[in-house]
Amino acid sequence: MTAGCKQLSIFAPLKPIKRMQVILGVIFHFIGGFASGSFYIPYKKVKGWAWESYWIVGGLFSWLIVPPLAAWLTIPGFADLIRQTSASVLGWTYFMGVLWGIGGLTYGLGVRYLGVSLGSSIILGLCSVFGALIPSVYYDIYPQPGKDTITMIVNSHWGQMVLLGVAVCILGIIICGKAGMMKEKDLAKDTGEANKDYDIVKGLVVAIVSGVLSACFNFGIEAGKPMSELAVKSGINPLFQSNVIYVVLLWGGLTTNFIWCMILNASNKTFGDYTNKQTPLLRNYIFSALAGTTWFLQFFFYGMGESKLGNGASSWILHMAFIILIANVWGLVLKEWSGVRKKTYLTVVAGILVIILSVILVGYGNSIK
Repeated sequence: MTAGCKQLSIFAPLKPIKRMQVILGVIFHFIGGFASGSFYIPYKKVKGWAWESYWIVGGLFSWLIVPPLAAWLTIPGFADLIRQTSASVLGWTYFMGVLWGIGGLTYGLGVRYLGVSLGSSIILGLCSVFGALIPSVYYDIYPQPGKDTITMIVNSHWGQMVLLGVAVCILGIIICGKAGMMKEKDLAKDTGEANKDYDIVKGLVVAIVSGVLSACFNFGIEAGKPMSELAVKSGINPLFQSNVIYVVLLWGGLTTNFIWCMILNASNKTFGDYTNKQTPLLRNYIFSALAGTTWFLQFFFYGMGESKLGNGASSWILHMAFIILIANVWGLVLKEWSGVRKKTYLTVVAGILVIILSVILVGYGNSIK
């Protein structure tokens, strides 16, 4: 009886502690989603530069400068940890970064052929589903200790709640996409302009490619797990364990984006942007750097959220849901929906509310895990 009482007294605090872990995880993912949903705003302050010029300047901060700086601040000796990692782990992590970079570049083509709202909704929806569920399918085939498999998720109450949250998030994305299509029609009536590049077949093919490859960032985090585990074993705060993975993973993203931007600089003859004194050079560099740094913060806080919730379906779907949520809220704040019908406005608000519901469901699922 005494032993039983002791056992109860030991485990009694676990539920509140678990609840706090989940709350912190959701908060960290919200901050990361806010950073991702907001990073493009500083780019709007850049004047006189082509897209490829300010994109790669910001990208150098996103993928090359800030990640090792963050790792240096939070994981002393991170370079030694990378050197101790096997070539196979480094290679797969880098390769997933390359694929993710291609997914990001094809995002623009998907938007071109389908329009901003429909293209973004399809790509982000596919990215959400693939990024959230494929790792658990992989671990069902190749089980590893401590990893959630798709079988565990499907056959557990907490997992079913998370899957319901994923489904509700997809529904929210579809509603936001519908609102976006309504918006485009409303504005086309007012301006008389339509999307001349619209091509549903090309658009769907490119959107599927982009959505699947964009999810490779999550796969890259899984591939680089041995580095973060080594960091934790060396005494690093688990809150920052993913920062060493990002250094290698984002080299891959830098590779594809750098090559593409240089090609665009050459074909569009925009290499002169970087030294063009007819433009506010200092201002352009500062705002590009700010955008790039803000972009990286999404994954800095993603890693913190993941340390509380794990890198399963929950973390990825929360990350994607908050990005979509914040991006749409910014659209309302910046009056991008002004001039549309009331029905269109209410549709996007409904989409946002559904996405908020999905976050609540995923958070609840984790709290009962």
